[in-house]
Amino acid sequence: MKVILKQDVKGLGKAGQMVNASDGYARNFLLPKGLAAPVTAQAMAEMKNREASDRHRIEVETQAAKDAAAILEGKTVKVSAKAGQGGRLFGSVTAKEIAEQIRAQFSVDVEKRKLSVEDIKQYGTYPAEVRLYPGISAQLFVMVGE
Repeated sequence: MKVILKQDVKGLGKAGQMVNASDGYARNFLLPKGLAAPVTAQAMAEMKNREASDRHRIEVETQAAKDAAAILEGKTVKVSAKAGQGGRLFGSVTAKEIAEQIRAQFSVDVEKRKLSVEDIKQYGTYPAEVRLYPGISAQLFVMVGE
């Protein structure tokens, strides 16, 4: 019997997939527990609509990430910090501060977890990488000064 899974079922498939299950397994376990629905014209249409909306969402997110990468690529983000003698900072510059400065200077929202930068404990310029989407990233520089 063909069914569309509503949830992941170990050994059978993932949610949203159409799979072939034995008649007894489908009638006695999958359908009563709400783990699957029988394949009907309406269920097939819903599955195709869901797949189309997922593809569209991925395309939109990918394009937004490419646009943000084009804006940030090769740019320098200026971050202010207080330092003692010799340019050694009181504390360090964190990814959160860098993300806030990117938002303020370039109007691009970046999550602090998506920033890859070494520990910044002195004045200077440091390379950083922003992972915007799987496979899309931008290289930029962080300039720390007064």
